[in-house]
Amino acid sequence: MRIVVVGASGQLGRELVRVLPPGDTVGLARADLDLRDADAIGPALAARAPAVVINATAENRVDAAEDDPSDAVAVNALAVAALARACRALGALLVHLSTDYVFDGRAGRPYAEDDVPNPLGAYARTKLAGELLARTLAPRHAVVRVAGLYAHGGSRGKGGSFVDRILAQAREGRPLRIVDDQITAPTWARDVAAALARLIPRLHGGSAPGGVYHVTNAGSCSWFEFARTALELAGVRTELSAVSTATFAARAPRPAYSVLANTRLAALGEPPLRSWRAALEAYLAA
Repeated sequence: MRIVVVGASGQLGRELVRVLPPGDTVGLARADLDLRDADAIGPALAARAPAVVINATAENRVDAAEDDPSDAVAVNALAVAALARACRALGALLVHLSTDYVFDGRAGRPYAEDDVPNPLGAYARTKLAGELLARTLAPRHAVVRVAGLYAHGGSRGKGGSFVDRILAQAREGRPLRIVDDQITAPTWARDVAAALARLIPRLHGGSAPGGVYHVTNAGSCSWFEFARTALELAGVRTELSAVSTATFAARAPRPAYSVLANTRLAALGEPPLRSWRAALEAYLAA
């Protein structure tokens, strides 16, 4: 079963390439395949004849997309359509990564896979468009939503992961202002990759149905609590203050509560991902 990981240089892509079978896995970084060139996608995949394509790429500069959504539209939507058409032609399974930001955060409870999305900003709308295109154009597909993703090296578009950025700033003695009224389930990309390494053979073999899956570390916290815990576990001290979303005044709106219920994963009998705190401890130890 040949697997092509698109976005192999990103924080989740790197972890996927690390855990998937090395002899059967091909990683395509941006230098190998730039998803902004939709016409290049079909030939690139056809040349590698995959049974499974994992799209771990995203244009995730959330605030920048409010002013100019063109890159987000190209990568998060139009490229997904091209990937889905290529997978349909090859008879391949498309596993497309999406985000908790497709929800508006007003439910006040963890979102299940069949809850109706209502994205708030330009980035979130392009991610939902990508989901719908994958589900419409790829007969064999799985949409996997994650939340608060972090990994060593982080996201290039954001200048590193949230954890790495706050620790670096704290070690420089810089004060930190972190929002305390946005609740999510911070998730280590390594745990998502391990869950997908178990799930993908089942999806490909037919023992697990396609559709939408939520894959996050268990539990929830605010970004302020997450930052405070990371500093405590790392033994780093700095001035840390909690601020409201309104005070922080980011360009793009964010959901106030975007915790995802991993309902379908549990229904398959797959083990739940560990708690966000346990994952953070392991991340810092690694």
